[in-house]
Amino acid sequence: MSVSHIAPAGTAAPPPAAGTAPRAIVEVRNVTKTYAGGVEALSGISLEFPEGRLTTLLGPSGCGKTTLLKIIAGLIPASGGQVLVDGREVKGPGQERSFVFQDFALMPWASVLRNVAFGLELRGVARSEREAVAERHIARVGLKGFEHKYPHELSGGMRQRVGLARALAVDSKVVMMDEPFSAVDEQTRRKFQEELLELVAKEGKTFLFVTHSIEEAVYVSDRIVLLSRRPSRVSAIIEPKIVRGDDPEKIRRDSAYLDAVEDIWQQLKRYLD
Repeated sequence: MSVSHIAPAGTAAPPPAAGTAPRAIVEVRNVTKTYAGGVEALSGISLEFPEGRLTTLLGPSGCGKTTLLKIIAGLIPASGGQVLVDGREVKGPGQERSFVFQDFALMPWASVLRNVAFGLELRGVARSEREAVAERHIARVGLKGFEHKYPHELSGGMRQRVGLARALAVDSKVVMMDEPFSAVDEQTRRKFQEELLELVAKEGKTFLFVTHSIEEAVYVSDRIVLLSRRPSRVSAIIEPKIVRGDDPEKIRRDSAYLDAVEDIWQQLKRYLD
């Protein structure tokens, strides 16, 4: 029995039962990206990202996952097509979107508190208010007591938590995460994956996630978008049929999880030939 739905390129995954389908908060319409020198990264990408769900971009190395994420974030321009977030065309960064970088992107001269509050500072939020918000999110990611430490005093995992707290503090509708757990050890990575599932359930925000790991994608995702090798196109849209219970470790031993990982590996393996 199939454990996941795989939709071929150009088709959409079947909608959930009547009355439960979320609206698309992010729409990518025929987006292309060509870099200087004629290197074509993306070729006619069209996607919809449902509100309140975690969607992962997965594909072979160099296929343009991060490029697409940064175009949605407004950090780099598309060469063609358009991106809509909440019905408005993306022309640059916006308050409805936040970004968690792979390399943390923390200000080394600023404390944890200042780093987390920085987005609110840019918006002109009063110091007392922004610090109260920052303190709340610092506690949420398990860093209470580290508010006045500096990035160089923290481990890689702790710095990643600071980056996540900063993204959450601005209370954006869409949170984008570019390989956020790649710089930490395997034990910390698994812990972060479990915490991410809790966060998605509690926040109700839309998460766009990039990873190279098939196992990680299946573990955390409501939907997985498979991209082909460059110039990247949508190869398939997968919805893992995994029941998430109280024990997150059971997921990794579940046959549905294991079969979904194998399904995706078979899809991606052809790009390695």
